[in-house]
Amino acid sequence: MDAANVVPGPVVQLPTAFGDFTARVWTDTRTGAEHLSVSAPGTDPDGGTPLVRLHSECLTGDVFASYRCDCGEQLEQALGLISLHGGTVLYLRGHEGRGIGLANKLRAYALQEAGADTVEANEQLGLPVDARDYQAAAEILLQMGTPRIRLLTNNPVKRDRLEAYGVEVEAMVPSEVPVRAENERYLQTKRDRMNHHLNLLRANPVKQS
Repeated sequence: MDAANVVPGPVVQLPTAFGDFTARVWTDTRTGAEHLSVSAPGTDPDGGTPLVRLHSECLTGDVFASYRCDCGEQLEQALGLISLHGGTVLYLRGHEGRGIGLANKLRAYALQEAGADTVEANEQLGLPVDARDYQAAAEILLQMGTPRIRLLTNNPVKRDRLEAYGVEVEAMVPSEVPVRAENERYLQTKRDRMNHHLNLLRANPVKQS
């Protein structure tokens, strides 16, 4: 792969509610997408294999905390884990709606409200079920000097695509968050039709005193 396909910007400090990170923009010269790496050294004295989350941009989940998906909660979980253990969140722009864009994602939502599942909705729109590409992510990881990682994901496709681009995935680390009534069918579809490793665990109910 040509590492010049992704061009890094300066490293800056990024203090957050989850801890202190360093951040860097990586511009994909093929697509113009500006991806973001958010990294922390963690507390593992032996270093170890870095923990990495490839997080696909999701405006509705990440910014507006939508319960239609699990994206926002997964991002928060990843930032907390990486602040503690070290590693990187790669925030991948242009991945909205598994690569179909924001407008089409909301069109798919409308079809889901009419009865389709998340796979059927994309198909009814004549769009790919998952149009995301991970070549830029692999190139960024290689430029960062992390050719071997532990991948924070429930999706084996991410592992397979990274390995095809030369990044060794030592292990898949689960990134499951509690299922909600609003996203239960969506997560069931990801498990049953897209091979995501999900147990569909519910949050512990609050006990009434």
